[in-house]
Amino acid sequence: MAEGTPGAGERPDDVPGSGDVPTSDPSQPSDPSQPSDPSQPSQSSRPPQPSQSSRPSQSSPSGEELQQLHARIAALEGAQAGARPRRHRVRAFWSALFIVVGCVLAPLSVVAAWASQEVGNTDRYVATVAPIARNPDVQDAVATRVTDALMQHIDLNSLLEGVAPADRPRVAAALGRLGGTLENALKSFVHDKAQAVVASDRFQTFWTEANRKAHDAVDKALTGSGGGAITLTNNAVEIDLGPVIDQVKERLVADGLTAAGKIPEIHTQFTVIKSDDIGKIKTGFRLLQLAGFWLPVIAVLLAGAGVLLALRRRRALVAAALGVAFATLLLGGALTAFRAVYLDALPATVSQPAAGAVYDAMVRLMRVTVRMVVALGIVVALGAWLSGPGRRAVFVRGFWHSGIRAVRSTADRAGLRTGPVGRWVHRHRRWIVWVLVAAALLAYLLWSYPTGWVVVGLALALLFALAVVDFLDEPEERDGPEEQQGAARDASP
Repeated sequence: MAEGTPGAGERPDDVPGSGDVPTSDPSQPSDPSQPSDPSQPSQSSRPPQPSQSSRPSQSSPSGEELQQLHARIAALEGAQAGARPRRHRVRAFWSALFIVVGCVLAPLSVVAAWASQEVGNTDRYVATVAPIARNPDVQDAVATRVTDALMQHIDLNSLLEGVAPADRPRVAAALGRLGGTLENALKSFVHDKAQAVVASDRFQTFWTEANRKAHDAVDKALTGSGGGAITLTNNAVEIDLGPVIDQVKERLVADGLTAAGKIPEIHTQFTVIKSDDIGKIKTGFRLLQLAGFWLPVIAVLLAGAGVLLALRRRRALVAAALGVAFATLLLGGALTAFRAVYLDALPATVSQPAAGAVYDAMVRLMRVTVRMVVALGIVVALGAWLSGPGRRAVFVRGFWHSGIRAVRSTADRAGLRTGPVGRWVHRHRRWIVWVLVAAALLAYLLWSYPTGWVVVGLALALLFALAVVDFLDEPEERDGPEEQQGAARDASP
C-alpha cells in the first residue's frame, strides 16, 4: 500500500475533510478537470452533480411559457391601469362638481334662511327692527315728517285771529322768542313736541305695532304675498304716521296751542323700504323663501357627497369648508356694497341716515348668519387639517400633547393619580372623542339662532374637553422596568 493512500479497510468518512490537502497516487495520471487550487474541495467531497444529459430540458419550453406569462401580466396590468385612471377621473369630476355646487348654494342658503326666518316670521322681524325706534336718526326723520305734515294745516293768520286783540302782541312776542320769523318759530315748536313724542314709550309701542303691519308689506314687496293696512306703492313700503300725528296734536293742545285741535285727520307716509328693483327680484326671492330650510340641507348634502367621492377626502373636506366660507364671505361683502347703492338710489326726500339704520336692521340677521357660516367653515377646515398626517399638523399635535404631558407629569409628582378612571379613559378613548364631537355638533344644530361666537365657543369647549381626555388618559400599568417590558414585547408572538 502506497503511503498517503487510504487502505482497503478505511471508510470514506475517514478521508480528510475539505479543508485538508488530499494525497494522490503518483502512479495515477493527473486529471486536468480537477481543481489545481489546494483551497478548493476535492471532487470526492462534492455532492454528485447530475449530468447535462440527465437534466430536464427547460430552456426552450419554459422560456416560451415565461414570455407568454409576462405578456398576459402586462396586458392585465395595462387594462387595470387604464381602467383605474378613468374611474379616478370620473370620481374626481363628480367630487369637484358637487363641492362647487355646494359652495355656490351656500350664500343662496343664507339668503333663503333669512327669507324664511326674517321675512316669513313676524315675531322675528319685529324683534329685529324694534330697537331702531331708539335710533336718533330714525326719531329725527319721523319728527321732521310729522312736523312737515302738521305745518301744512296750521295757518298763522287764523291762529292770531282767534286771539283777543289785546293778547295778540303777547302771543306774537311769545312766538317770536322761539326764534326767527313766526312761521319758523311755530315750526320749531311743533318739531320739539314731535321729537318729545317719538322719544316716548308710546312711540315705542306704535313702532312695534306699525312694524307688525309693515312686515306684511315687506313680505308682499319681496314675495308678492301678504297685504294689510300697510301699502306698497311705487315699489316702496310705507308706514302711516297718522297715530303719531294725533299724539303730537294732543301735546300741542295741552301746551296751549288749542288751534291744533282743529287740524283734521292727517295721514302721511314714512318710507321703510324703497327700490325700483323690488318687482324684478320678487319671483326669485319667493323661490328662496319657499326653499327655506331645505336649500341649506341640499347644499350640505352636495358638499358632503363631493367629499365622500374624493380620492383624498381629508383634503376635499378642507377645500369644501374653505370654499363655503369664502363664498359666504362674498355675500357679506355684497351686502355692504349694496347698502351704498341702495342709499344712493333713494330720492332726496328720504332721510339717508334713517334709511341706512332701517337697512342695517333688515339685514342684521343675514350678516349674523354670514359670520356664523364663515366661522363654521374655518373651524371645520382647521379640524380636518389638524387631524391629518401633514408634517405641520403632526407638529401642532405633538406640541399640544407635549403640553398636556407636562401638566400630567407635574400632577404625578404632586401625587395626583387618575387611577381606574385613567385606565378606563385609555381603553375607550376613541369612543369618548367621537361622543364629544357628536355632542358639539348636536349643540350647534339645536341652537336656535347660532352666531359666529357660538361656533367659536363650541369649538373652544370641544378643545377643552379633548384636553381633559388627554390629561386623564393613562395606559395600563405594567410591572418591571422598561427594558423588561421591551424584551417581553419583543419575545411575544
